[in-house]
Amino acid sequence: MQIVTAQQMKQIDRYTIDELGIPALALMESAGRAVAEEVLDLCRSRRGMAEDGRTGAGTRPDGSLKRGVTSDNPIFEDDLIAPFDGAEREHWLILTGKGNNGGDGLAAARYLQDAGVRVSILCAESPDRFTEEAAVQFEAVRRSGILILETGQNPAAADFTPYTGLVDALLGVGASGEPREPYAGLIKAANGSGLPIVAADVPSGLDADTGQTPEACIRAVRTVCIAFLKAGLVQYPGAEAAGEVKVRAVGIPQLASSRIEERSDTYLITERSLRVTLGIDTSRKRAEDSHKGTYGHVLVVGGSRLMSGAGFMASRAALRIGSGLVTWALPKALLPNIVGHVPELMVAEAAEGDAWRRDSAGTILKLAERMDVLAVGPGLGRFDGDMDWMKELWTGSDVPLVIDADGLNILADAGGALKDWGRRENVVLTPHPGEMGRLLGIPTAELQRDRIGAARKYAAEYGVTLVLKGARTVVASPDGTVFVNTTGHPGMSTGGTGDVLTGAISGLIAQKLSPLQAASFGVYLHGRAGERAAELREHPSSLLAGDVIEAL
Repeated sequence: MQIVTAQQMKQIDRYTIDELGIPALALMESAGRAVAEEVLDLCRSRRGMAEDGRTGAGTRPDGSLKRGVTSDNPIFEDDLIAPFDGAEREHWLILTGKGNNGGDGLAAARYLQDAGVRVSILCAESPDRFTEEAAVQFEAVRRSGILILETGQNPAAADFTPYTGLVDALLGVGASGEPREPYAGLIKAANGSGLPIVAADVPSGLDADTGQTPEACIRAVRTVCIAFLKAGLVQYPGAEAAGEVKVRAVGIPQLASSRIEERSDTYLITERSLRVTLGIDTSRKRAEDSHKGTYGHVLVVGGSRLMSGAGFMASRAALRIGSGLVTWALPKALLPNIVGHVPELMVAEAAEGDAWRRDSAGTILKLAERMDVLAVGPGLGRFDGDMDWMKELWTGSDVPLVIDADGLNILADAGGALKDWGRRENVVLTPHPGEMGRLLGIPTAELQRDRIGAARKYAAEYGVTLVLKGARTVVASPDGTVFVNTTGHPGMSTGGTGDVLTGAISGLIAQKLSPLQAASFGVYLHGRAGERAAELREHPSSLLAGDVIEAL
């Protein structure tokens, strides 16, 4: 699934209207119908749940909001908007702005009326300020007899008590910056109403590119995203404000995204994009005549006296993801504590004593001659000469590298000098936000304001595949292509899950996937494993990194 920016969406709209000749009003009609269908789906679900005591659509069993993205899935047969039991008990208020997003909401009002839902419209601005298409929709709803209200001088005093739900059609992707009055007041009042809100395209106030949310930003239970997924809906805090995201087709052809000047090179990681866009055989069936050598050999370089568990988990994850062989290299004095705990795992002496040393790089490079990938950093710690040590690993072998944890901190200390080491497009870096901030030399909060942009820039500048971990992990390739992951579970917020990801990505590279393929598939499987592991626990707080390994 492609992800677009606000500017790209504007270009796609213009191409569809000007070049393909599809009228803007026709697109608005389709968008309005899509919004109405999702409102009706929510109404049906809520009423059905209420009758048997369950929570409503858009929520988990514990009452928390769902955070997901799904594609077009029409809910009506025979192309009809049909009434449903209880429709007459629904009364929805459509909040409309002056632009085409407001026009989508106005069109939705007529479809909801046809389904038997009582509808009212609250206009944020005078109709004489509407765009041409929105003005046409306004006249249609006026003639349909739908009650139309205006905000007046005090939008915050709007009375929402008669209604069962709200549609947010105030501001679309074309809006930028903090919402001004009367929009800001309406947004705050809507959020304070306690009513479920369905947002048209993007929640009003949300930055459609970065996902940043000002104080005045709609908090929706469902967002009906029109035609293409917007980048701000897949990055936090925008993903939280959007609730459950439904991407709906409205007649804009997918080919339009390839015909615009600024083409999209950002994708959501789904089973389809893994297969089609990245060319991965996700079934991963094994040949009858295969053997352990067929599936590669991973060398994990990490572990120290106080952090041996990190290397242990990375090694186990590499095995569980399907590597034929895994060897863990660590200081000699630590071997007695490790041997036998995982019988399938091989170990190798890589340094004297119980800590890493500068002169161990040569030993690692010698071991690397028979390896398919090196996973460097889990539990490594810092030591004298570690930057020279890392440089020797970077420049002394062509074997793919996956670098995590203190390996990343070493690179951060190298700073711009890393460019002098030479581009290594078979390198995968897996920083969490704090480590990424150090790599970029900026505060973590600044990095988090545009995760996609930061990851894309660093990957292109240094010629690496960059995996920026966290909720909605971002995978960026050296050529600027970005993939955003949505699998995972809050229970994975525990020590060691990053080490598991390092092992998983390394194991996939060992099985002949490219760095970008392995990173994208790895974060997807890692998240799915976290979801699977959480299902087996009574509470997500009890989830451990080891549970994720077993769920792989």
